[in-house]
Amino acid sequence: MNLVIDAGNTQIKLGVFSEGRLLHVETTVEDSFTDRIKSLFNSYPGIGHAILASVGHLEKCYTDALTVFCPVHVVGARTRLPYRNSYATTQTLGADRMALATAAFYRFHKENCLVIDAGSCITYDFVNDYGEFLGGAISPGLKMRYRALNAFTARLPLLEPEEPLHLVGNATVSSMHSGVVNGLLLELDGVIDQYKSRYSDLTVILTGGDAQFLSNRLKNTIFALPNFLLEGLNQLLEYNKS
Repeated sequence: MNLVIDAGNTQIKLGVFSEGRLLHVETTVEDSFTDRIKSLFNSYPGIGHAILASVGHLEKCYTDALTVFCPVHVVGARTRLPYRNSYATTQTLGADRMALATAAFYRFHKENCLVIDAGSCITYDFVNDYGEFLGGAISPGLKMRYRALNAFTARLPLLEPEEPLHLVGNATVSSMHSGVVNGLLLELDGVIDQYKSRYSDLTVILTGGDAQFLSNRLKNTIFALPNFLLEGLNQLLEYNKS
């Protein structure tokens, strides 16, 4: 069994895999991390390896807790990748994007695949039908856009994401919802359309914390796979065991 850990900007996602099958998934926070790890090893004593992908600088405290139970692979610049990596600055490529590209490479082998991760940031990662990771794009995520309106203005409130009732907002709050949500949806559909114009038979994956909120509102056809990053981490771990 493998334990996979996705430590994002706001939460930590834990998954347990056995022979490629996801048995358990949960979300926790840093303060509860050690307790949750102990509980998982009690529940799944067959866990023999772990892998950690962190977008922040918290790897050491996590690995210290994990190495008590099993060997840990921390995703980084030295991680071996199953695909050809054509990213120009490999040292700065995020662990989450490496895992997402891995999942795309294995699940959609010999297909053009665009993976959109709707988390704190929106990341676009493209693997072509030759199994080559070309890169993508990074833009502000849904909640980050709401926070920016509040932080960089004097009077705009901090709102939680909400579906706009009308295109034309008739008050400050409804105008903000229209601007943020419709703006992001137009960005997503626009980026997908640009990729489709360049690459035939494009498969689009939407994952991340805001995937459910966004998926039914997009015009383009996508696959919503909430555990796609965990899947890629498990595959990376298996690839780096040998």
